[in-house]
Amino acid sequence: MTPDQIAALPYRPCVGVVLSNADGLVFAGQRADMATPALQMPQGGIDRGETPEEAAYRELLEETGVASDHVRLIGHTADWVRYDLPAAVIGTRWNGKYRGQEQMWFHMTLTASDSVINLRYKDIEFSSWKWMTATDLLAAIVPFKREIYARVFDEFGLS
Repeated sequence: MTPDQIAALPYRPCVGVVLSNADGLVFAGQRADMATPALQMPQGGIDRGETPEEAAYRELLEETGVASDHVRLIGHTADWVRYDLPAAVIGTRWNGKYRGQEQMWFHMTLTASDSVINLRYKDIEFSSWKWMTATDLLAAIVPFKREIYARVFDEFGLS
């Protein structure tokens, strides 16, 4: 795709969840579809007729097995945050329909034990997971997502 074609593409409406524990550590999952290290937090598209908050709870449940009664909602970003995919990926991700994602991020704290986390609940998004500091996750995240993760962590007071 040419730069003009990419610039004309919309952003995919999406939500993300920063799931923290009582120690202030953040959930980081290893993407199941990547052989190389590729950590991220739960995220996904917003279904038709769904509010961003409903999508956040649904994505969290589908990807981690963590239900709404296992968390306390702390808040969400004041505005949508966007990131662009690397140009080489745009034609293959989401059938080339989007240039990146526009996300509303939600901060939730796990109020249950770690045993409620079930990566095989529905969507196999992650092959493994761990608790990390926000700083360590920022250092490990793919570079094109680093700026939005930093912005989200700053807004939620996690950096």
